[in-house]
Amino acid sequence: MKAALRHLLVGLANRYETIGFIQGDPSWFMHQVADPLDQETMAFLAMCLSYGSRKQFMPKIDQLMRLAGGRPYRWIAGGGYADGIVSSDQCYYRLYTYADIHRLLTALHDLFCEYGSLGAFASEAVRQDMSGVSDVESVLVALATFFRRHGIKGLVPSPYTSACKRPCMFLRWMVRDGSPVDLGLWSSFIDKANLYVPLDIHVLQTANQLEIARVKSAGWKAVVDLTRQLGEAFPSDPARGDFALYGYDIDR
Repeated sequence: MKAALRHLLVGLANRYETIGFIQGDPSWFMHQVADPLDQETMAFLAMCLSYGSRKQFMPKIDQLMRLAGGRPYRWIAGGGYADGIVSSDQCYYRLYTYADIHRLLTALHDLFCEYGSLGAFASEAVRQDMSGVSDVESVLVALATFFRRHGIKGLVPSPYTSACKRPCMFLRWMVRDGSPVDLGLWSSFIDKANLYVPLDIHVLQTANQLEIARVKSAGWKAVVDLTRQLGEAFPSDPARGDFALYGYDIDR
């Protein structure tokens, strides 16, 4: 990476990774609760629904937070969600019905019963994985596998077969420490140097304009390539490049 591009990216990240970033961003929801269990739970719910138009999905995430009374962990672990989200064929958001969301919350309830929390689940996934992949990949695969086994499709996408944007974003929130945006709750057992940049078509287009990306389709290969390229500007924290790409688009 040329020095001028590296300097531009670092400058953009410095300018845009601020508390103001969360306004209008799905990360806003995890900052509205104080308990770490509620924070990671709210972040996970926000991750599941953060696709499409923000004007459409932000109210849906807000609805879940309000139904939970600002205590999403207790609401799900204690079974209160069953009264708030009644299983039906009525549309909740885009392709997903109330039955789909009820199934998601039930799976999350089961995860809490078995592991205690999302953080404990992720830590165990890292500890038990003997495949030789990174800690981040271990958690991405474990999350997708767990929810797929509970009948959840699409809401928790898998790596390798997709860009896996939203789970990569969720792990950025959970792992990166020292940030006014990201929480860093899992920084003790996951290395932020292994995080992937959340990638969609829009991010890929911005990366192409900067001549960073070398792959034209937003699949896992592009995620790996873009993350490696941004690692040249942010050697121990490649996901910080997400703020730089966001800032470049805003500046334009």
